[in-house]
Order: sequence, then structure tokens, then C-alpha cells
Amino acid sequence: MEPVGSQTLVRRFGLGASPATVRSAMGALEQRGLLTQPHPSAGRIPSQQGYRTYVNQLLPAPGAAALQLERELTGLSLQWAALDDLLLHLSRRLADLTGLLSLITRPQRKQSQLQALRLVASGERLLVFLVEGGATATSLNLRLPAQAEAELAPLERWVSTQLQEGPIDWATLPSQLNSSGAALRQALASHGQSRQLEGEGALTMGLAGLLAQPEFSQTLSLRPLVELVEDAPHQLLPQPGIWIGAEHPHRALHQCAVVQADYRSGDGGIGQVALVGPMRMAYATALAAVSSVAQVLERLLR
Repeated sequence: MEPVGSQTLVRRFGLGASPATVRSAMGALEQRGLLTQPHPSAGRIPSQQGYRTYVNQLLPAPGAAALQLERELTGLSLQWAALDDLLLHLSRRLADLTGLLSLITRPQRKQSQLQALRLVASGERLLVFLVEGGATATSLNLRLPAQAEAELAPLERWVSTQLQEGPIDWATLPSQLNSSGAALRQALASHGQSRQLEGEGALTMGLAGLLAQPEFSQTLSLRPLVELVEDAPHQLLPQPGIWIGAEHPHRALHQCAVVQADYRSGDGGIGQVALVGPMRMAYATALAAVSSVAQVLERLLR
């Protein structure tokens, strides 16, 4: 953002006051920490505290872009064959209408607690049938360790007893079940990691729009943000709300603002909808837009 002087404000907005009066008011706002002067001879720009005061106390009604998106989403039905297609469509519309970087994460359950397990030998393979939280059924197919078929029935009983008491405590596995138990433990760990990876990542659109903003005209200034979006998008989205500058826990976002809303899917998963842009973004429009998308996702994914 370019610093603005008192004469520019009077001329552009017809304030009906002299530049000296406006300059005095700007000085008072600067003393309160709401404006800052980047250079002695320059005008002033809002400080991070100024933006926060604006968001908390002066936020206007949503702009036309947010209302257009809300109308568009009202009649939206689930016509996508895959969840990612829906999320990509919504992410693109968010970016197109706001000119900001949009992110939508897939809904992810914090934990999928194992509730029941069944082991079935099939030749040299071991079929593992799992029932997880939300009554989700899954099957795993792994190699049956040599001489381990006789261990399956007692291993299944041991696991069932463990699940009645809480998470499986593998340290208490009887030594006579070591062979099949080690194979099962590794398979369950791999399954858990793969489930976590399925939920990670974000559907992002609008990087070109972000690059067009004066604050990010230097590509190098965006590199940490781009790397964060690609490698660890969940670090970008700590919790719902509006994050301005250094309020965000990650340094890559300290020159940005993030507006975020959460949504829940029918199976209890939680996803995020967010817009990332300069601190001078249209907060009312951004907040209304992410809220509308979160609401429509909850409706479609019940």
C-alpha cells in the first residue's frame, strides 16, 4: 500500500476540511498507534493495530462480490462426482470474486478411533477388517507372516480386550503373539498415516491475483507463503477468525491477512475455508464470502 497524505485525502474524498486539519487528525491517529508513517516525508498508512480496530469496530456491510457469491451458492447442488471437484470449483469462485488467494481443506477427523477388528487368513495373505469412529469400515490386505496363522485367534481376542479399555497398548502384547502382532501393528500405523495424508493438503486458487497486489509484486516476498501453502497448509489455518499481520503464528503470514471459517462434514470431519491477501483487503467481503462457502459445504456434505 502506498502512503497517503492529507491533501490526497481531501481532494479524493471531498472531506470539507483543510489539509492542515486532516493532517492534525492523522497525527492524532498515529499517536494512538492506528496509523504509521513509513518515511519522514511520506504520507501515512494504517498500522496492524489500525486494521484490527477497523475489523472489530467499523466493519461495513458485505460488498457486491460477496452478495453475488451468496446468490450463486444458494441454488448450488451436489453435482460433482468427487469431493475435490466441488472444493476446487468453490475455491476458484472465491478467488475470482475477491482477487485473493483462496484455500479450502478437505474435511478431516481429528482422530479415527479403532472400535473393532477382525483377522481372517486367506492363503499367504492376512485380511484385517476394521471398524473405526463413525462406523467407518475398512479392510487391509497384508502378507501373513510364516507360521503365524495359529496366532490370529488369540491376537484378535487380545486386541478386542485392549479396545474395551482404550487405545491398544502394544507394550503388553504377549510374546507368543509377536510375529502376527508386529505385522498388525505396522499395518495399523501405515493405515493411520495414509488416512492423515488423505485429509491433508488444500485446494488453492488465486495466486496470480495475489501476485498482482502491490505488496506482493516482488515474487521473493511471496516465496515463504507459497512454500507454506504447498507443504503445510494446515499451519496457515490455526483457527477460525480474522488474522492480521503478526497476529498470525506463522512468520510467512506476517505481511498478510487471513480470513478463515470452518465447516463440518456429515461424518464429523472439519475443514477450513480461507482467503489470504494484503492487510488492506476488503474484510467484510472476505468474511461474508468464506462464511457463505462454509455454510454451503455443510449443507452439501451432511
